[in-house]
Amino acid sequence: MSMEPPILGADGNGAPGGDTVKNTTTQDFMRDVVEASHERPVLVDFWAPWCGPCKQLTPVLEKAVRATKGAVALVKMNIDEHPEIPGQMGVQSIPAVFAFKEGRPVDGFMGALPESQINAFIARLVGETVGTAADAETATAALEAGDVNAAAQIFGQIMQDEPENMEALAGLARCYVKTGDLDRAEQTLALAPPDKADDAAIAAAQSALDLARKSNEAGDIDDLRAKAAQAPDDPQAQFDLALALNAAGDREGATDALLSVVAKNRSWNDDAARKQLLQFFEVWGPSDPATTSGRQRLSSLLFA
Repeated sequence: MSMEPPILGADGNGAPGGDTVKNTTTQDFMRDVVEASHERPVLVDFWAPWCGPCKQLTPVLEKAVRATKGAVALVKMNIDEHPEIPGQMGVQSIPAVFAFKEGRPVDGFMGALPESQINAFIARLVGETVGTAADAETATAALEAGDVNAAAQIFGQIMQDEPENMEALAGLARCYVKTGDLDRAEQTLALAPPDKADDAAIAAAQSALDLARKSNEAGDIDDLRAKAAQAPDDPQAQFDLALALNAAGDREGATDALLSVVAKNRSWNDDAARKQLLQFFEVWGPSDPATTSGRQRLSSLLFA
């Protein structure tokens, strides 16, 4: 299988072995961080035992770093025991995380960020430097956090290393859908072998592409809102509004519009509203709050 490079291409090699997560001291900082960052990116987590947000952040950092399978290292420094380095780096509040590459700090953040943002932060690092160690889970997290370029880099690298990886192929297609390049998304999905057409990841990406095309054809959202308000019992008006709301990122509003059709006229257009809701849920993903809430509300309507 052959394919074009991802949205942003980057070459990389597998990461070296060694401890992925470790503690360091002032004396060992040069070896554990500065020198080590010439081989792979190193995250430095400045923390203290009394810091509540630090206790929340550190386990999430460790999980995210271990998910890179050695592509990134995490080094933790207790600032109470070793204040010199954080003082030199201007750390004024914790938790504070710095990313080192090639012997110098290149990025960082303060505070206990959500897991999705941490995954996206790490994805940017591995997207620039790593090859086979990058995994689809990290890329998916980057995509969900809105970092499409980092996700595309990783998915593309996985495809170069594992041409038959359908999860990566589907992920790359979803990146193109996210950027609005629907033709490129279709071309990417066409690379899947015929016997992989029913693969769950490929099917979900195809649904995302189909939904994006339908949403583009829905029309101006303000006009659709007005039309739906004037004709609340018109199922087509509510259906078209749902597509436009979803395209605008209003998943709750899209769910509301389709559920109103299901409640008033479930059989309309061969059960189109319910089927469209199910497609929304497939594209949004099972863990999305809009999917969870929408499924519960749909079930309440259907089985009341």
